[in-house]
Amino acid sequence: MNGQSSQWKAEPVAVISLNRWLAQVGVTSITGWRWRKRGWLETVNIAGRQYVTPEAIERFHRRAVAGEFAQTQKVPVGKEESR
Repeated sequence: MNGQSSQWKAEPVAVISLNRWLAQVGVTSITGWRWRKRGWLETVNIAGRQYVTPEAIERFHRRAVAGEFAQTQKVPVGKEESR
């Protein structure tokens, strides 16, 4: 190891509860579940609870602003009345 002692240093990463972040941005936990299921939002499981890192939030925001998640709006078509 080229004569140098190698120490692993972990920088503290502030994580926020997924539910708290979803409440801050004004969406339901079901929407958060969908985002996770689709792979749009990366979370970290800590002791059975889901958390998001600032980096994951930034990636999600950057992709959303770029329009990566945009879809055409599907408007339901009403049934025609029978006469």
